[in-house]
Amino acid sequence: MAALFHFRSADFPDSPGVYLMKDERGRIIYVGKAISLRKRLASYFRGPRNLSAKTRALVARVARVDVLAATTEKEALLLEESLIKKHRPRYNVVLRDDKQYLLFRLDKTSKFPRLQITRRVTRDGALYFGPFTSAQSARETWKLLGRIFPLRKCSEKAFRNRVRPCLHHHLNQCLAPCVRQVDEEAYRELVRRVERFLSGRAESVLAELKREMNEAAEALRFEQAAVIRDRMAAIRRTVERQAVVLPGGGDLDVLGLEPVEEGLGLGVVFVRRGRVLDEQAFHFPDMSRQEAAEVLEGFLVQFYHEERFIPARIVAEQALPDLLAEVLAERRGGAMKLSRPRGMVERGLLDLAREVARRAAPRRSADPLAGLERRLRLGRRPVRVEGVDISHLGGTGTRAGMVVFEEGRRLPKESRHYAFPELEGSSDDYAALAAWAARRVESGPPWPDLVLVDGGRGQLAAVERAFSDAMRGMEDAPALELAAIAKGETRRAGELGDFIFRPGRKNPVDLPPGGPELLFLQSVRDAAHRFVLGGQRRSRASKALKSAVLDLPGVGPKTARLLWERFGSLEALRAATKDDLRSVPGLGDRRAEKIVEALARLG
Repeated sequence: MAALFHFRSADFPDSPGVYLMKDERGRIIYVGKAISLRKRLASYFRGPRNLSAKTRALVARVARVDVLAATTEKEALLLEESLIKKHRPRYNVVLRDDKQYLLFRLDKTSKFPRLQITRRVTRDGALYFGPFTSAQSARETWKLLGRIFPLRKCSEKAFRNRVRPCLHHHLNQCLAPCVRQVDEEAYRELVRRVERFLSGRAESVLAELKREMNEAAEALRFEQAAVIRDRMAAIRRTVERQAVVLPGGGDLDVLGLEPVEEGLGLGVVFVRRGRVLDEQAFHFPDMSRQEAAEVLEGFLVQFYHEERFIPARIVAEQALPDLLAEVLAERRGGAMKLSRPRGMVERGLLDLAREVARRAAPRRSADPLAGLERRLRLGRRPVRVEGVDISHLGGTGTRAGMVVFEEGRRLPKESRHYAFPELEGSSDDYAALAAWAARRVESGPPWPDLVLVDGGRGQLAAVERAFSDAMRGMEDAPALELAAIAKGETRRAGELGDFIFRPGRKNPVDLPPGGPELLFLQSVRDAAHRFVLGGQRRSRASKALKSAVLDLPGVGPKTARLLWERFGSLEALRAATKDDLRSVPGLGDRRAEKIVEALARLG
């Protein structure tokens, strides 16, 4: 393929920044950073002799290059990461398996802490242990720890309102701090044991438990001694599953690369408190050993973000720029190092990471996105799919709900609600979809590879016209692919009755019932339907609560909003005590008492 772009060095600055390579359709196909934009871009267009196969394919498709200046290399690195995450270019290292792994969270700032399962790390003073790549394994371990260490399980709200012990207490899995059946110091000692156990100091916990078991047996408290004996056995079984690799303890992630089928595999071994806790493999298609540095750098900046646990050291098979360590240290909130393996133990861990990398494989199992590209004749694999649905109640409260899927997985943070006060009193779904399409164009990129409308030919045509009108005269207007999904007359098993429509086509697209393509589109449609209905219910509940609350003495719009955020429903507000109301900012004793009395009169 002949090159589409002619490079001229005078067109680009000799300064740090980010460059965006685009194809003939204006789509960003590669984002890169450079200390000198001019020199870096020149390296692409001096000839194909020293370029990898992937880079040659990239250069052959470049029709235009835009640049964004930066003041420092660090600023360019962060800007590059942001643009890759936003646009997910075809030729960049894009971490597709970027799910949040499970962690254990122990909030020691609470008077009676609990051990929670979470997916996010925040700098809130709590302790975090993990990660666990298997949710099932993490939850099984959490349940086991709940039996060994009887900390409370209930949420903060349930803990504050409980008046008698829960079932966990009667099963000897909670000390019932909610009703003060355990003193604070005894509970703190249990928390310290949990912390020591999760920090890899299980032997000290076992020694304490053995002493308590012997004391209970000598005092003829045999049932208590038996409970402690069972807890010790459970701790030993848990510890035996994890191999000790660093006798001195410590947290460490080890990254290894290996060529695999259709690309490069990357294996990560997670070492926590000196023990191998878990491992995970990643596959980067069309990459080779020549791009090892690019793969490692792209993985590090995308995988270790602010909400993920970042260890004090990360080991890789080759040296990496100090700038990466600086960026990760800022995200960690403390010092961290990137280094090559030291000594036989770490080289053995690197070999293990490479073995994990060999298990990375391309996704072949009935890829619904590749099937949709072929069956819907999209021209490209629909990596980003946006689904939209309309909901209203007799023409009131008309809303659109949009959900986003990337690589077949839902991105909840990308979901959006759209309200249309101008359509109040109208039950015209076509007008609502047209209004949504105009608002979606105003939002700008990232543009979807496929928009799925819940409806039939009429809804599809309304969205198509609205997109065309909204993008008329727009520079670099995207060519959006559209489809609609409509329910048929029958819903029997194996005969789902859903029809898929495409613009310019009279008959529905023939997708096999129960096939991966149709099942995926149905999941997008169902997610959009649930999302918009949930938003509308919350909106109606909020209006009802605010309407009722505004009639209470001493309550204005601001206080009504705070009460809604605190209690969430009129039933919860009626059940609130005077002390509960005083926890709302701005409500003193007198106003809280008046509100309680007014709510009592409402019944």
